[in-house]
Amino acid sequence: MTNILQVEGVEQTELETVAFTVEDGIAWVSFNRAEKRNCMSPRLNRQMMRVLDELEFRDDVGVLVLTGEGTAWTAGMDLKEYFRETEVLGLKGTRNAQRESYGWWRRLRWYQKPTIAMVNGWCFGGGYGPLFACDLAFAAEEAQFGLSEINWGILPGGGAAKVAVELTSFRNAMYHSLMGENVDGRKAAEWGFVNEALPLAQLKDRVTEVAKVLLTKNPVALKATKDAIRRVREMTYDNAEDYLVRAQEAANSYDNQGRKEGIKQFIDDKSYKPGLGAYDKSKQGA
Repeated sequence: MTNILQVEGVEQTELETVAFTVEDGIAWVSFNRAEKRNCMSPRLNRQMMRVLDELEFRDDVGVLVLTGEGTAWTAGMDLKEYFRETEVLGLKGTRNAQRESYGWWRRLRWYQKPTIAMVNGWCFGGGYGPLFACDLAFAAEEAQFGLSEINWGILPGGGAAKVAVELTSFRNAMYHSLMGENVDGRKAAEWGFVNEALPLAQLKDRVTEVAKVLLTKNPVALKATKDAIRRVREMTYDNAEDYLVRAQEAANSYDNQGRKEGIKQFIDDKSYKPGLGAYDKSKQGA
Protein backbone atom coordinates (compact mmCIF):
# COMPACT_ATOMS: atom_id res chain seq x y z
CA MET A 1 0.00 0.00 0.00
CA THR A 2 1.33 3.42 -0.96
CA ASN A 3 1.97 5.79 1.94
CA ILE A 4 2.02 9.56 2.23
CA LEU A 5 4.17 10.86 5.09
CA GLN A 6 1.97 13.03 7.29
CA VAL A 7 3.54 16.09 8.91
CA GLU A 8 1.59 18.37 11.21
CA GLY A 9 1.22 21.92 9.92
CA VAL A 10 2.13 21.05 6.31
CA GLU A 11 -0.49 21.31 3.58
CA GLN A 12 -1.73 18.02 2.16
CA THR A 13 -0.91 19.14 -1.38
CA GLU A 14 2.75 19.34 -0.37
CA LEU A 15 2.72 16.02 1.48
CA GLU A 16 1.28 14.23 -1.54
CA THR A 17 4.17 15.19 -3.84
CA VAL A 18 6.10 12.12 -2.63
CA ALA A 19 4.74 8.61 -2.08
CA PHE A 20 6.44 5.55 -0.67
CA THR A 21 5.94 1.97 0.39
CA VAL A 22 8.19 -0.49 2.22
CA GLU A 23 8.12 -4.13 1.15
CA ASP A 24 10.53 -6.89 2.16
CA GLY A 25 13.32 -4.51 3.14
CA ILE A 26 12.99 -2.27 0.08
CA ALA A 27 11.66 1.29 0.31
CA TRP A 28 10.01 2.26 -2.98
CA VAL A 29 9.96 6.06 -3.07
CA SER A 30 8.14 7.86 -5.88
CA PHE A 31 8.05 11.32 -7.33
CA ASN A 32 4.26 11.73 -7.11
CA ARG A 33 3.30 14.52 -9.50
CA ALA A 34 2.34 12.37 -12.47
CA GLU A 35 0.15 15.12 -13.93
CA LYS A 36 3.26 17.34 -14.11
CA ARG A 37 5.59 14.55 -15.27
CA ASN A 38 6.98 14.55 -11.73
CA CYS A 39 8.83 17.82 -12.14
CA MET A 40 10.45 18.99 -8.91
CA SER A 41 8.89 21.95 -7.13
CA PRO A 42 9.94 23.51 -3.82
CA ARG A 43 7.10 21.61 -2.20
CA LEU A 44 8.28 18.29 -3.59
CA ASN A 45 11.87 19.02 -2.59
CA ARG A 46 10.87 19.74 1.00
CA GLN A 47 8.74 16.61 1.23
CA MET A 48 11.41 14.42 -0.33
CA MET A 49 13.84 15.46 2.39
CA ARG A 50 11.26 14.55 5.04
CA VAL A 51 10.69 11.14 3.47
CA LEU A 52 14.42 10.46 3.26
CA ASP A 53 14.70 11.40 6.93
CA GLU A 54 11.84 9.05 7.80
CA LEU A 55 13.31 6.02 6.02
CA GLU A 56 17.07 6.33 6.45
CA PHE A 57 17.47 4.54 9.79
CA ARG A 58 14.36 2.36 9.83
CA ASP A 59 15.23 -1.24 10.67
CA ASP A 60 12.83 -2.54 8.02
CA VAL A 61 14.58 -0.63 5.22
CA GLY A 62 17.80 -1.98 3.71
CA VAL A 63 17.65 -0.49 0.20
CA LEU A 64 15.92 2.60 -1.20
CA VAL A 65 14.59 2.74 -4.77
CA LEU A 66 13.68 6.11 -6.28
CA THR A 67 11.18 6.02 -9.13
CA GLY A 68 8.31 8.04 -10.59
CA GLU A 69 4.55 7.70 -10.81
CA GLY A 70 3.03 7.63 -14.27
CA THR A 71 5.08 7.93 -17.45
CA ALA A 72 7.99 9.98 -16.11
CA TRP A 73 10.81 9.58 -13.63
CA THR A 74 11.17 13.34 -13.31
CA ALA A 75 11.07 15.97 -16.02
CA GLY A 76 13.43 18.18 -14.01
CA MET A 77 12.64 21.42 -12.25
CA ASP A 78 9.14 22.90 -12.36
CA LEU A 79 9.59 25.98 -14.56
CA LYS A 80 6.67 27.79 -12.96
CA GLU A 81 7.01 26.91 -9.29
CA TYR A 82 10.78 26.42 -9.03
CA PHE A 83 11.91 29.25 -11.31
CA ARG A 84 9.28 31.91 -11.95
CA GLU A 85 7.57 31.91 -8.56
CA THR A 86 10.82 31.85 -6.57
CA GLU A 87 12.66 34.38 -8.70
CA VAL A 88 10.02 37.03 -8.00
CA LEU A 89 11.04 36.74 -4.34
CA GLY A 90 14.53 37.90 -5.25
CA LEU A 91 17.84 36.31 -4.39
CA LYS A 92 16.52 34.99 -1.09
CA GLY A 93 13.76 33.02 -2.83
CA THR A 94 16.15 31.60 -5.40
CA ARG A 95 18.72 30.54 -2.81
CA ASN A 96 16.08 28.90 -0.62
CA ALA A 97 14.79 26.88 -3.56
CA GLN A 98 18.32 25.83 -4.46
CA ARG A 99 19.11 24.75 -0.89
CA GLU A 100 15.96 22.62 -0.77
CA SER A 101 16.68 20.80 -4.02
CA TYR A 102 20.46 20.47 -3.79
CA GLY A 103 20.04 19.55 -0.13
CA TRP A 104 18.13 16.34 -0.67
CA TRP A 105 20.29 15.36 -3.65
CA ARG A 106 23.34 15.75 -1.42
CA ARG A 107 21.62 13.78 1.32
CA LEU A 108 20.87 11.00 -1.15
CA ARG A 109 24.50 10.86 -2.35
CA TRP A 110 25.65 10.01 1.16
CA TYR A 111 22.59 8.04 2.27
CA GLN A 112 22.99 5.37 4.93
CA LYS A 113 21.43 2.67 2.75
CA PRO A 114 22.22 1.68 -0.87
CA THR A 115 20.06 3.58 -3.35
CA ILE A 116 18.82 2.70 -6.82
CA ALA A 117 17.33 5.00 -9.45
CA MET A 118 14.60 3.16 -11.34
CA VAL A 119 14.11 5.45 -14.34
CA ASN A 120 10.73 4.44 -15.70
CA GLY A 121 10.25 7.41 -18.06
CA TRP A 122 11.39 10.96 -18.73
CA CYS A 123 14.58 12.11 -16.98
CA PHE A 124 15.39 15.71 -17.86
CA GLY A 125 17.59 18.54 -16.61
CA GLY A 126 17.46 18.76 -12.84
CA GLY A 127 16.61 15.06 -12.75
CA TYR A 128 20.29 14.37 -13.37
CA GLY A 129 20.94 15.50 -9.77
CA PRO A 130 19.06 12.66 -8.05
CA LEU A 131 20.09 10.29 -10.87
CA PHE A 132 23.74 10.79 -9.97
CA ALA A 133 22.93 10.78 -6.26
CA CYS A 134 21.69 7.19 -6.44
CA ASP A 135 24.36 4.51 -6.19
CA LEU A 136 22.97 2.39 -9.03
CA ALA A 137 20.61 3.22 -11.88
CA PHE A 138 18.43 1.15 -14.18
CA ALA A 139 16.26 2.53 -16.96
CA ALA A 140 13.48 1.47 -19.25
CA GLU A 141 14.64 1.30 -22.85
CA GLU A 142 11.72 3.60 -23.62
CA ALA A 143 12.86 6.25 -21.12
CA GLN A 144 14.01 9.61 -22.46
CA PHE A 145 17.05 11.47 -21.09
CA GLY A 146 17.68 15.09 -21.98
CA LEU A 147 19.52 18.26 -21.05
CA SER A 148 17.03 20.59 -22.67
CA GLU A 149 18.19 23.75 -20.89
CA ILE A 150 19.97 25.04 -24.00
CA ASN A 151 16.60 25.01 -25.79
CA TRP A 152 15.15 27.66 -23.49
CA GLY A 153 18.22 29.77 -23.00
CA ILE A 154 20.08 28.61 -19.90
CA LEU A 155 22.96 26.28 -19.14
CA PRO A 156 22.47 22.84 -17.53
CA GLY A 157 22.98 24.03 -13.96
CA GLY A 158 22.13 22.52 -10.61
CA GLY A 159 24.94 20.04 -11.08
CA ALA A 160 23.56 18.64 -14.36
CA ALA A 161 26.64 19.58 -16.39
CA LYS A 162 28.87 18.06 -13.71
CA VAL A 163 26.81 14.87 -13.75
CA ALA A 164 27.13 14.62 -17.53
CA VAL A 165 30.93 14.88 -17.52
CA GLU A 166 31.19 12.52 -14.54
CA LEU A 167 29.11 9.75 -16.10
CA THR A 168 30.00 9.90 -19.80
CA SER A 169 32.81 11.01 -22.09
CA PHE A 170 33.74 14.63 -22.77
CA ARG A 171 32.44 14.44 -26.36
CA ASN A 172 29.15 12.82 -25.32
CA ALA A 173 28.63 15.37 -22.55
CA MET A 174 29.36 18.28 -24.87
CA TYR A 175 27.03 17.01 -27.61
CA HIS A 176 24.29 16.21 -25.10
CA SER A 177 24.48 19.66 -23.50
CA LEU A 178 24.86 21.77 -26.66
CA MET A 179 22.34 20.05 -28.90
CA GLY A 180 19.46 19.64 -26.46
CA GLU A 181 18.50 16.34 -28.07
CA ASN A 182 17.04 13.45 -26.11
CA VAL A 183 18.56 9.98 -25.89
CA ASP A 184 16.66 6.84 -24.98
CA GLY A 185 17.42 4.35 -22.23
CA ARG A 186 19.60 2.21 -24.49
CA LYS A 187 21.83 5.16 -25.35
CA ALA A 188 21.84 6.27 -21.70
CA ALA A 189 23.23 2.85 -20.75
CA GLU A 190 25.78 3.01 -23.58
CA TRP A 191 26.90 6.43 -22.36
CA GLY A 192 27.07 5.33 -18.71
CA PHE A 193 24.18 7.36 -17.32
CA VAL A 194 22.64 4.09 -16.04
CA ASN A 195 23.94 0.59 -15.37
CA GLU A 196 21.44 -1.17 -17.60
CA ALA A 197 18.46 -0.52 -19.84
CA LEU A 198 15.72 -3.06 -20.36
CA PRO A 199 12.07 -3.12 -21.47
CA LEU A 200 9.78 -1.23 -19.11
CA ALA A 201 7.80 -4.39 -18.34
CA GLN A 202 10.97 -5.99 -16.93
CA LEU A 203 12.35 -2.96 -15.11
CA LYS A 204 10.87 -3.43 -11.64
CA ASP A 205 11.71 -7.13 -11.57
CA ARG A 206 15.34 -6.40 -12.41
CA VAL A 207 15.60 -3.64 -9.80
CA THR A 208 13.99 -5.92 -7.21
CA GLU A 209 16.51 -8.63 -8.07
CA VAL A 210 19.43 -6.23 -7.56
CA ALA A 211 17.95 -4.84 -4.34
CA LYS A 212 17.54 -8.35 -2.92
CA VAL A 213 21.21 -9.08 -3.58
CA LEU A 214 22.19 -5.87 -1.76
CA LEU A 215 20.01 -6.91 1.19
CA THR A 216 22.22 -9.98 1.70
CA LYS A 217 25.34 -7.84 2.20
CA ASN A 218 26.77 -6.50 5.44
CA PRO A 219 25.14 -3.03 5.85
CA VAL A 220 28.22 -1.45 7.46
CA ALA A 221 30.38 -2.64 4.59
CA LEU A 222 27.82 -1.39 2.06
CA LYS A 223 27.84 2.12 3.52
CA ALA A 224 31.64 2.22 3.74
CA THR A 225 31.99 0.94 0.17
CA LYS A 226 29.54 3.35 -1.45
CA ASP A 227 31.16 6.29 0.34
CA ALA A 228 34.62 5.08 -0.67
CA ILE A 229 33.74 4.84 -4.35
CA ARG A 230 32.47 8.42 -4.36
CA ARG A 231 35.41 9.79 -2.35
CA VAL A 232 38.33 8.15 -4.14
CA ARG A 233 37.26 9.36 -7.58
CA GLU A 234 38.69 12.77 -6.77
CA MET A 235 41.86 11.55 -5.00
CA THR A 236 45.36 10.70 -6.11
CA TYR A 237 46.22 7.02 -5.82
CA ASP A 238 48.30 7.57 -2.68
CA ASN A 239 45.58 9.60 -0.99
CA ALA A 240 42.95 7.03 -1.95
CA GLU A 241 45.10 4.20 -0.62
CA ASP A 242 45.45 5.95 2.73
CA TYR A 243 41.75 6.88 2.87
CA LEU A 244 40.67 3.30 2.21
CA VAL A 245 42.90 1.95 4.98
CA ARG A 246 41.34 4.43 7.43
CA ALA A 247 37.83 3.72 6.13
CA GLN A 248 38.27 -0.02 6.70
CA GLU A 249 39.57 0.60 10.20
CA ALA A 250 36.58 2.81 10.94
CA ALA A 251 34.18 0.17 9.59
CA ASN A 252 35.87 -2.46 11.74
CA SER A 253 35.32 -0.35 14.82
CA TYR A 254 31.58 -0.32 14.11
CA ASP A 255 31.23 -3.94 13.03
CA ASN A 256 34.37 -5.99 13.58
CA GLN A 257 32.24 -9.05 14.36
CA GLY A 258 30.71 -8.98 10.88
CA ARG A 259 34.09 -9.07 9.18
CA LYS A 260 35.29 -11.91 11.43
CA GLU A 261 32.10 -13.89 10.85
CA GLY A 262 32.57 -13.70 7.09
CA ILE A 263 36.16 -14.91 7.37
CA LYS A 264 35.09 -17.71 9.75
CA GLN A 265 32.39 -18.98 7.40
CA PHE A 266 34.92 -19.06 4.55
CA ILE A 267 37.99 -20.49 6.30
CA ASP A 268 36.60 -22.56 9.16
CA ASP A 269 33.04 -23.49 8.21
CA LYS A 270 33.70 -23.63 4.47
CA SER A 271 30.05 -22.67 4.04
CA TYR A 272 30.46 -20.03 1.33
CA LYS A 273 32.90 -18.50 -1.16
CA PRO A 274 33.25 -14.69 -1.29
CA GLY A 275 33.32 -14.66 -5.09
CA LEU A 276 29.97 -16.43 -5.26
CA GLY A 277 27.84 -14.44 -2.81
CA ALA A 278 27.62 -12.96 0.67
CA TYR A 279 28.17 -14.70 3.99
CA ASP A 280 25.14 -15.68 6.09
CA LYS A 281 24.37 -12.62 8.24
CA SER A 282 21.83 -14.56 10.28
CA LYS A 283 24.65 -16.51 11.95
CA GLN A 284 26.46 -13.37 13.06
CA GLY A 285 26.56 -13.17 16.83
CA ALA A 286 24.94 -16.58 17.20
